Amino acid sequence: MTIAHLFKSHDKDLGGGFTVRRILPAAAKQSVGPFLFFDHMGPVEAEPGTRHDVRPHPHIGLATVTYLFEGAIMHRDSLGTEQRIEPGAINWMTAGSGIVHSERTPEDLLERTRRTHGLQLWAALPREHEEAPAAFSHTPADQIPEVQLDGAKVRVLVGTALGQTSPVPTFAETLYLDVHLGAGAAIELDRLPEEAALYAPFGTIEVDGEPVAANTMAMLEPGAAVRVSSREGARFVVIGGAPLDGKRFIFWNFVSTSRERIEQAAHDWEADRFVAVPGETERIPLPPLPSAWRHD
Repeated sequence: MTIAHLFKSHDKDLGGGFTVRRILPAAAKQSVGPFLFFDHMGPVEAEPGTRHDVRPHPHIGLATVTYLFEGAIMHRDSLGTEQRIEPGAINWMTAGSGIVHSERTPEDLLERTRRTHGLQLWAALPREHEEAPAAFSHTPADQIPEVQLDGAKVRVLVGTALGQTSPVPTFAETLYLDVHLGAGAAIELDRLPEEAALYAPFGTIEVDGEPVAANTMAMLEPGAAVRVSSREGARFVVIGGAPLDGKRFIFWNFVSTSRERIEQAAHDWEADRFVAVPGETERIPLPPLPSAWRHD
């Protein structure tokens, strides 16, 4: 057996009528490599005049990684960044010591029927970089390396694979691939990181002949080399990297090796001490801290 775990998705309402399928964190495993959140959003169709906006909210201790298949999102953050996110590009936002951002429908799409479909991941920052300065990195689609194989195309979104290295900056060993498989095709994957997993947003795949159900992530045995095939054709991603350097506490949009650091970030957001996103007047309020965390 080369599959160590199968993680099934569950629906998570992000507000504003926008629901995602969340795969990580899973009950059996908090993370795969540095990735501790994995959300599959859409495909969702919006009618003209409707918004699926995410109002300004804060992060610490992580990097968000956004990758679209369809649609567009306007990203704005407290660094002053304004970046339209479109299919094929990788957008890596390092929260580090703290950042605030919003994700909204671009104005030019508001009066059109439109579809949004993509993946958003969180990568925990290594302990020594948890308080790194906030930063935003946009890598356009045409700067992502691609490798054409027999019956398959591989885009190296983050990290190094098949002799190609993505220009996306990271803090630790990280791998993120987008693999297109033709009908009846197969690909051999080896030299994967110690922790690696596969997820197919399109179609279904088999790992060494074992079918992986739709909306399910297959985490591989450490160091496994696998043959991934698809009878009808599929598109799947590979994620992974070095195991995290210790457990992470997670509350709302905050990630840290220290529960006290998360409590401080929560208090800072409630007291309006985070730097605001220029031009934004809204904000998402802090949800209640878990009862075990509250101090009388």
